[in-house]
Amino acid sequence: MTSLSDLPIRDELRGKQPYGAPEIEVPVRLNVNENPFGIPEAVVEDIVASLADAVRGAYRYPERDFPELRGALAGYLGHGVTAEQVWAANGSNEIMQQLLQAFGGPGRRLLSFPPSYSMYPIYAAGTQTEYVTGERGEDWVLSPELAVAAVERHRPTIVVLCKPNNPTGTALGLDVVEAVYEATAADNAIVIADEAYAEFDDTPSALTLLPGRPRLVVSRTMSKAFAFAGVRLGFLAADPAVIDAIRLVRLPYHLSVLTQAAAVAALRHAPEMLAQVDAIKAQRDRIVAELPALGYEPYPSASNFVLFGGVEEPKATFEALLAQGVLIRDVGIPHALRVTAGTPEETTAFLDALGRLRA
Repeated sequence: MTSLSDLPIRDELRGKQPYGAPEIEVPVRLNVNENPFGIPEAVVEDIVASLADAVRGAYRYPERDFPELRGALAGYLGHGVTAEQVWAANGSNEIMQQLLQAFGGPGRRLLSFPPSYSMYPIYAAGTQTEYVTGERGEDWVLSPELAVAAVERHRPTIVVLCKPNNPTGTALGLDVVEAVYEATAADNAIVIADEAYAEFDDTPSALTLLPGRPRLVVSRTMSKAFAFAGVRLGFLAADPAVIDAIRLVRLPYHLSVLTQAAAVAALRHAPEMLAQVDAIKAQRDRIVAELPALGYEPYPSASNFVLFGGVEEPKATFEALLAQGVLIRDVGIPHALRVTAGTPEETTAFLDALGRLRA
């Protein structure tokens, strides 16, 4: 059989591994930061009705620039954001890919600050963009000084700031975003605040910084707080010129009529869709509070998950929990694992399973 190495794949993709988390059917799945509470039934009914209407017109191509959805997203974001400042795609992964297609490429650099979202180097490789990294401080905190030092060292074309950071859950202050934006002015670089978990974060959004900053992009998703992971809807807010750039690289009709209809319907019910955010945060804080008694060291989290250290053998602990029907995530950080905040029952199952390993 032909193997991948036998094919004329691009050199920068050789030896790479595709992104992916284990997809295992177990009673307690706490590995990919989903909203465990699902979509309220009344909202489901409205979405289904909207999908039925969309299907009736599905013999036509969808609107390429989806003005209704962009207007609904702008209304949800607030902060004076207009429909002309909003763009959407099939998940925030496609948003990031489109940004790299528009602003990355050969001879250009993407800067991020690992440990961070593992897709960032994959976006870079897929667009022939050089991937460079900066350092974080103690407990994974990124200070303005460390961020600016990395900008000055690498002179990037694009900087991605994960706010809050995945997989560590670390909050990111607006002072870091402001400092990076100013430091990249000479190179006219794009600065992206990746706010996939913004609804769980009590710090101010980078949306407040958009006025007067045409190189700043704020990326969001409906996968997490909105319990819409399976629908695939990501979006961004930026200067309209950024949206013009993305239009040059986006595929024709990239958002189906079904995706558009489902998202617009969900946004009509934003308060109901987000009603469980506080409950999720409560379980996150419960995990942080209870792990030390089990001998582990949780890191502060501004997201819907918790990274915890003090794990002597992460792989063995992961497998031991899996054997008890609890799936969490080994993110490759030495002596650490990550767990999503689940329902109260799921959180109890995780903590009890972990406790049995210490017994």
